[in-house]
Amino acid sequence: MQFTEMKSAIRSFHSSKQLLPLLKPTHSISRQFPQFSRQFHLTSPRLCSAGESKPNTNPTGSQNSPSRWSVYNVVANQVPASSDEGGLEEETTDGSVKTQSMSELEKPREKKKTNLGVGDIVRIKKKGKANRISWVCADCGHTDGQWWGRCRFCDSVGTMKRFSEGESGEGNVVERTWLPQKTEDVRPLRLREVNKGINQLEWRIPLSGLFGNEVARVLGGGLVPGSLVLIGGDPGVGKSTLLLQMAAIIAEGSDLGKSSPVVYVSGEESVEQIGNRADRMRIGTEELFLYSSTDVEDIIEKVQPLSPRALIIDSIQTVYLKGVTGSAGGLMQVKECTSALLRFAKKTNIPVLLVGHVTKTGDIAGPRVLEHIVDAVLYMEGEKYSSYRLLRPVKNRFGSTDELGVFEMSQLGLQAVSNPSKMFLSDQHSDSEFLAGLAVAVIVDGSRTFLIEIQALCVSGSTVSRHVNGIQASRADMIISVLMKQAGLKLQENAVFLNVVSGLALTETAGDLAVAAAVCSSFLEFPIPNGIAFIGEIGLGGELRVVSGMDKRVSTLAKLGYEKCIVPKSAVKSLAAQGFKQIEIIGCKNLKEVINTVFTTPQNLV
Repeated sequence: MQFTEMKSAIRSFHSSKQLLPLLKPTHSISRQFPQFSRQFHLTSPRLCSAGESKPNTNPTGSQNSPSRWSVYNVVANQVPASSDEGGLEEETTDGSVKTQSMSELEKPREKKKTNLGVGDIVRIKKKGKANRISWVCADCGHTDGQWWGRCRFCDSVGTMKRFSEGESGEGNVVERTWLPQKTEDVRPLRLREVNKGINQLEWRIPLSGLFGNEVARVLGGGLVPGSLVLIGGDPGVGKSTLLLQMAAIIAEGSDLGKSSPVVYVSGEESVEQIGNRADRMRIGTEELFLYSSTDVEDIIEKVQPLSPRALIIDSIQTVYLKGVTGSAGGLMQVKECTSALLRFAKKTNIPVLLVGHVTKTGDIAGPRVLEHIVDAVLYMEGEKYSSYRLLRPVKNRFGSTDELGVFEMSQLGLQAVSNPSKMFLSDQHSDSEFLAGLAVAVIVDGSRTFLIEIQALCVSGSTVSRHVNGIQASRADMIISVLMKQAGLKLQENAVFLNVVSGLALTETAGDLAVAAAVCSSFLEFPIPNGIAFIGEIGLGGELRVVSGMDKRVSTLAKLGYEKCIVPKSAVKSLAAQGFKQIEIIGCKNLKEVINTVFTTPQNLV
């Protein structure tokens, strides 16, 4: 189509002389011109009247100017009908019809912030405030407005979790203070005012008995009043049993001379189930209260009148707050419930102990910020088919994180292990040729000293060159290479298998000498005599190096009745000053001296 033809078509389309005769005052434009009803609507119905055909005068004074038309961007069948009196009829939300006169339409309207386009005619209903969507990192707790695939704070991949923050009609429940405090009572205090009248020796809540002393060692000397302690572990490892025994010891009140109330709240079990377990463990403390609930506000309201000495929540993933978005165990619920319990503990000076479930990756379920809220985090570890349990502190604001508690699960609950070294040692018989390749190492975990057994097996003609269990593979490769180079052992054609008894992982270098001795014993087919232990680190030149805590390790060997200890020669002088008379300390410079000292038969040497 030519440009001139198109221009004339548009001019005829806008001409009022061609459109006005077709319109009738009793019908709307949408009925006569359905094809135009979505885009056009006449602003003044009086222009459509047959009796009014007077020419209009524009501001410039010209005659027969075209009628005014408004362009709308509306959906079909939503164009408001015009009234006979002039104006627009608009349907309101309650179903009534609101008519606006032309004079009102001509007035300038106030500008409102809206997302609608100019001239949009839609029915807008007032809705509630939309929930704000956020993305929170499960590792570090960093909050972001949108999903980026990885956390921009800790650079972790796949840890961003989506949640929405809603508002309740009564306000956020977590902001309530169940224990209101007067503003005049809150003021900065001097350090001497805070510590005035507090005896540090009697400040903590003591835990009596062998079991209590083992737990108190992990906590740093006892349970601190007003602290929030989180205990995590795999399902079935004994977290509930541990806390039930702790509750019984605290309720007995041996330090006070009388019993004191302790509340054990469970969101997973009924009161009858907890009572049956207490009967099986022969716990009959009078002041131990049991309660089954999952509402944090209800729990705190029920606990306050009792003024207990301790509160136990089993578990944090089962409780919830009414004013927080999400179900129990969710990201926001776990975080806000922990924060509410922390405020309760600090204001009432009542220690609160929480149980936290562990995910498949070994972390406590919920956000990682949960570990930053609490005062102490304890992990309970244990092999699936073993009765021994280890209680290890990961975080402790009131003590060291180097402690370790060792327990054994029995029918009566957890029992403290007085000699943890027996967990990792087997009965040795020096006259048996099948026990060649066994060596005893002395390791330190926290403040505890353990004796572990290293097993080695050298097999010729095996399809597997090397297999390691419980020892770092790179460390084992280095020790075997040093034995071949510096000690002259021909291990090239042999497959070497290494194992640590009871599934313990050897992480420190103090067990290097025991690993080398076990490999030599298996390769030479010469059992190591009973009563010999090995302490020392191996260098690339075959030399023996001193490790930390030599006196503590040798003292443990002496208490357990060991006769000889192979150590680096540089440590002999300092150990002789300690006065160890029950045990013989033998110093060696390198691996060759160790082999000549332990394996005394000449034909067994290369």
